[in-house]
Amino acid sequence: MTTPVLICDDSSFAQKQMARALPSNWDVTLSFAANGAEGLDALRAGKGDILFLDLNMPVLDGYEVLEVIRREDLNTMVIVVSGDIQPEARTRVLALGALDFIKKPIDADKIGEILDKYGIRGAPGAAQPEIDIKVDALDRVQEIANVAMGRAADLLARLLGAFVKLPVPKVRMIEGSDLHMALSAIESSTAVSAVCQGFIGAGIAGEAMLTFTESSFADIAKLMRHEGEIDDNAELELLMDVSSILIGACLKGIADQLDINFSQGHPVVLGRHVNISELLDHNASRWNRTLAIEIEYRIENRNINCDLMLLFSEDSLTTLHDRTSFLDF
Repeated sequence: MTTPVLICDDSSFAQKQMARALPSNWDVTLSFAANGAEGLDALRAGKGDILFLDLNMPVLDGYEVLEVIRREDLNTMVIVVSGDIQPEARTRVLALGALDFIKKPIDADKIGEILDKYGIRGAPGAAQPEIDIKVDALDRVQEIANVAMGRAADLLARLLGAFVKLPVPKVRMIEGSDLHMALSAIESSTAVSAVCQGFIGAGIAGEAMLTFTESSFADIAKLMRHEGEIDDNAELELLMDVSSILIGACLKGIADQLDINFSQGHPVVLGRHVNISELLDHNASRWNRTLAIEIEYRIENRNINCDLMLLFSEDSLTTLHDRTSFLDF
């Protein structure tokens, strides 16, 4: 008997990876949804006896989908597939009724183990047809950033003993003039502190920048059990500690997926160690056109806001897109 299977993920690249990870002879009818609202409509239409559900999505996220499934008593078995690997994320989705949790990048063997564990796979059927999902270069980069974001959040959550709320990463191309204006606005703000760190490896180079609102420092100090006055030196120490985790883990997460290594420069504080003009003018030709990844990290129930921006130089783009395209096969 054919099983209706629904894959709910905002990334077409992740949808394709998930579909290809399913057993090739599993007798299923596949449907896809790009956000939680679309996913719920598909479930109500009977298209998802089995639901593979992402957590970080627009419109309705995975947690909200699970809440609606429970409230409406929708007939589906849910397996969460997410780049958010915080232990608390797993605990929460299981409490909301998910059967199991699989971390991204997707492991086909792990999928098979879970299907067998719950007796879902059933009798073999005909081989599945080739999955025809169109994926563009920016979508591949976004999904890679999503996985890296989750790894960094896991480390930050463990350091602070808190839950990190994760967004959908923003990936876009920006022109040099727009980049200069955006970064200059950060530098001129008295309410924001920023750490910048260069990286390079395998023909890919760029800058990682982490910004904090100054109101975040008091809560960060409490969670990190900082003793004493929160003066300029204490803020600098906290800034460096958190930026080391988020920048380092995120860059390593990207590098691991691309099978490369990044060398990282010494972190510098904008306005103290270096100015924006020095950063951009050092090699202006590299920043005529830039790929930007933007991630907003928020700590649940705390006034802690930090934004990570990864900027890939123009002369890195061909190599970066070549590397990510290999993941699409």
